[in-house]
Amino acid sequence: MVQLNILSGKRAGAAYIARRFPVQIGRGPKAGLRLEEDGIWDDHVLLEFQAGQGVVLRAQSGALARVGGRPARETLLRNGDVIELGSIKLQFWLSETRQTRLTTREWATWAGIGGVALGQMALIYWLVNAIR
Repeated sequence: MVQLNILSGKRAGAAYIARRFPVQIGRGPKAGLRLEEDGIWDDHVLLEFQAGQGVVLRAQSGALARVGGRPARETLLRNGDVIELGSIKLQFWLSETRQTRLTTREWATWAGIGGVALGQMALIYWLVNAIR
């Protein structure tokens, strides 16, 4: 998942987590991340995930977007990049992952290993007594 930290504007300090792609950023009703700041168009930029590359930012024709202080029409985003859209600054970040609990699987694995070890010991005992 991708996280956009809002660095300036009315919602400074907030974070938006993109769980699905593409993500439209703008002030329009279709925007996943709606920003009501000066200089933001209805459909300002689009974030798309491209397999093998990563997340690509595409600015609408005529919309001003900067990534890392440089004008950007279409660019591959890197972790920590600062995106400027109108009067807003966003920071592109990979969101924190959540660790799933694996307690049941761990116990089942150890029980399986113990069962195999006991089975091998029983087989060795049986073979030793069968040879005598």
